[in-house]
Amino acid sequence: MSLRINDLAPDFTAQTTQGEIRFHDFIGDHWVVLFSHPKDFTPVCTTELGYLAKIEPEFTRRNTRLIGLSVDPVDNHHRWAADIEETQGHLPKYPLIGDHDLHVAKLYNMLPADLDGTSDGRTAATNATVRSVFIVGPDKRIKLILTYPMTTGRNFEEIVRVLDSLQLTAKHKVATPANWQQGEDVIIAGSVSDEDAKTLFPAGWQAPKPYLRITKQPG
Repeated sequence: MSLRINDLAPDFTAQTTQGEIRFHDFIGDHWVVLFSHPKDFTPVCTTELGYLAKIEPEFTRRNTRLIGLSVDPVDNHHRWAADIEETQGHLPKYPLIGDHDLHVAKLYNMLPADLDGTSDGRTAATNATVRSVFIVGPDKRIKLILTYPMTTGRNFEEIVRVLDSLQLTAKHKVATPANWQQGEDVIIAGSVSDEDAKTLFPAGWQAPKPYLRITKQPG
């Protein structure tokens, strides 16, 4: 099953470094960033997990929970976490899913659904497509999907930026322009008529083109 933005995030039950979770219960009324890794004890992923541990408070401030996944058993995750703390200076405190049976990787279309076997004997290269980021909203629907190659570390400042945009546009009838940052001008959504915009955006807007109405960030 392929997944698209606005699809209901597949629910699952799994063992993590913090015990068993049911994903939809874990989401609750939060936003969630689910990010996956092809193998424990891999270099780029080690830096990513450490950096996310460092900036986790930024996500907490945004009512967002972090949860990782790696195609290895939970026991390996605990040993890897010690390496992460030693080399990156930060210990992950968010849960990390053990996906030894590849169930979640297949459920989220990161590995073929008909793939046989477990993580035993598989390498990071054979799991190369298990390097995705999913942002899921409190409505349990997927808001963003990104997949990275193994040789390119993920830019988590960009994930924070996208999260800010998703949360803003979920509350207000606006869109964010290229390279938008929190506090900058936004675009009035095309679904809003000029008449309605006068009520929604009483400070007005600039319109270099009729379809491009720029206004101050609401809220």
